[in-house]
Amino acid sequence: MPQIPEKIHELTVGQLSARSGAAVSALHFYEAKGLIRSRRTSGNQRRYGRDTLRRVAFVRAAQRVGIPLATIREALARLPEERTPTNEDWARLSAAWRTELDARIQQLGRLRDHLTDCIGCGCLSLETCVLSNPDDVFGERMAGSRLLPVRRPAPAEGENT
Repeated sequence: MPQIPEKIHELTVGQLSARSGAAVSALHFYEAKGLIRSRRTSGNQRRYGRDTLRRVAFVRAAQRVGIPLATIREALARLPEERTPTNEDWARLSAAWRTELDARIQQLGRLRDHLTDCIGCGCLSLETCVLSNPDDVFGERMAGSRLLPVRRPAPAEGENT
């Protein structure tokens, strides 16, 4: 892994990619989604502060455990600009995300356990159809398959919408 001298305070996208392990395209995507920031040189090249390395590591770690990018962006927005996320930041945020992750793990366990029960049934309203219809919410409303979106009739000619 290439080392960056301490006197260099900004990184090119290539340096950031090499150091973080994230593809250049991923870094551009993170920037477009507001997860990291860069400044532009007079030649319109991106330059990233050194703190961006930690932010990229933070984003990638959160992604690996299934945290949505919007949630990650909200978390990073609460940190002061130009500040590297600390161990305390990660501990606080990961504790808040734990409940959500536990619920997802529980849901995935139920899906795994019932995977063979519903494949190909097409009913979508049986009480046992936990894949397409958890807790039979569609069966409570009406009988049969009802996952198609409800279409509203077009207004009659001359009616206001």
